[in-house]
Amino acid sequence: MDITFFGATREVTGSCYLVRGKDVAFLVDCGMFQGGERSRNAPPFPFAPRDIDFILLTHAHLDHSGRIPLLVREGFRGKIYATLPTIELCRILFYDTVKLMREEVERENRRRRRSGKPEIAPLFGEEEVEKALELFEPVGYDEIAEEQGVTFVFRDAAHILGAAVLEVWGEGTKVVFSGDIGQFGNVMEGSPPIIEEADFVVIESTYGNRRHKTLEETRREFAQVMQDAMGTCGKVLIPTFVVDRAQRVLYEIRLLRDSIGLHCPVYFDSPLGKQTTDIYLKYRHLLSGELEKFHLQDDNPFGFPGLTYVTTPEESKALNDLDHAIILAGSGMCTGGRILHHLKHNLFKETTTVVFVGFQSRGTLGRALVDGAKLVHIFDEDIAVRARIATINGFSAHGDQEDLLRWVGYFRNRPVFLVTHGEEEIAEAFAQALRKKGFEAIVPAFGDTLDLPRRTVVAVPRMPEKEDIIKRLEGEIQKLRGKVLAQESEVLLQSALILLEEAGRRSASADELPKDGV
Repeated sequence: MDITFFGATREVTGSCYLVRGKDVAFLVDCGMFQGGERSRNAPPFPFAPRDIDFILLTHAHLDHSGRIPLLVREGFRGKIYATLPTIELCRILFYDTVKLMREEVERENRRRRRSGKPEIAPLFGEEEVEKALELFEPVGYDEIAEEQGVTFVFRDAAHILGAAVLEVWGEGTKVVFSGDIGQFGNVMEGSPPIIEEADFVVIESTYGNRRHKTLEETRREFAQVMQDAMGTCGKVLIPTFVVDRAQRVLYEIRLLRDSIGLHCPVYFDSPLGKQTTDIYLKYRHLLSGELEKFHLQDDNPFGFPGLTYVTTPEESKALNDLDHAIILAGSGMCTGGRILHHLKHNLFKETTTVVFVGFQSRGTLGRALVDGAKLVHIFDEDIAVRARIATINGFSAHGDQEDLLRWVGYFRNRPVFLVTHGEEEIAEAFAQALRKKGFEAIVPAFGDTLDLPRRTVVAVPRMPEKEDIIKRLEGEIQKLRGKVLAQESEVLLQSALILLEEAGRRSASADELPKDGV
């Protein structure tokens, strides 16, 4: 059996691992690339979708699930195993992604028609989503399941509702896939599972080189940020993922209403906001004890007077007329969704506060703002950044290095760790932390294959970086300047020009593919 890494390698998005045995091939996750890497979402896949027997899906976030409808479009017809909350969340996220892609493609095609460029199409549509949803097969936590000689168990990862750590057995080998692991004792889902044995562990490293503040420190920091923001009499914009992070922020705002008297109107501006929160309430028995206490009192931990769910575009636009409000909107990395409109109308105001409550990938607008950008580009317009930018990482649904090492410490044997789902320097730092603990740790690159019986990684030849290729092209062109060329050489040059123009067209099309949508 072997594992090939086709995403989340030295980067945070695009989780996709291909596991192959003697008579079986399956995927663990099939997520979207986001931020500066989203052009890689376009087909073809680096494997034949028709040859995939089934999928084990760790959770609903689009960087783990978002390319499943595209996989179906390209020929996949196997089962998709996931927890029931994950399936319900995927349903609303997939349809919302279709809606966002359609709007974006229509906007881009209007520009293309005006400039005489060929039109582009969305990655997938409602038909592919419907077919994908028919393939889902629910699996309960701690239930032993089997498919084509592969045994697997979903454990509660304490990341988002329905998220799972996977234990997988096949051909005499046990592999654990961490998916995304939550913090120990986190407010929303409790603590990740204790697993004591494995031969190999594919482990995330999103925050693998840093430590979150404690819950008490985080709550004090959030309270101070909100108090300061209220003093400006302006808007507070909170870019947030609609799944889990938004519910956590709503809960923390509810607590602030009692502790510091925060009574500013709150708007959850998302067509999915009410649906997602209702799913969380439906499965509240899977949440932490802190939140389950509200159920005993027949109360809603995510609701309070002054909270309004905004669904229609007209209602969202009406928020522009408000001077003072707290607005939650997606997407969490500011790569799409309604938060872009709010940022466009408010970033240039000194009275605005933008509060980031989650990780911001490289290449995203959110990352640019966190890194201190003074001018950003939104909807073809340059926007000055005069707003105050605050970051609260303690609300993250990901564990920090301390949480990850604590989870690792429960393994009684010495598995090999494959470090993924982290930016390169962070993944390397976490791998080094594992080595200091006496574990073997490998940071795979895209396309690398781990041969499980031999415990060796077969690395793919590395392609030159784009900038290196461009420099080499420029060098070759410079050599040709002033030379007299034979007719055959001129024909070759013309062919090269045609290839470069085609590369440019494909790049322009890929740049307009969908964003994260949550």
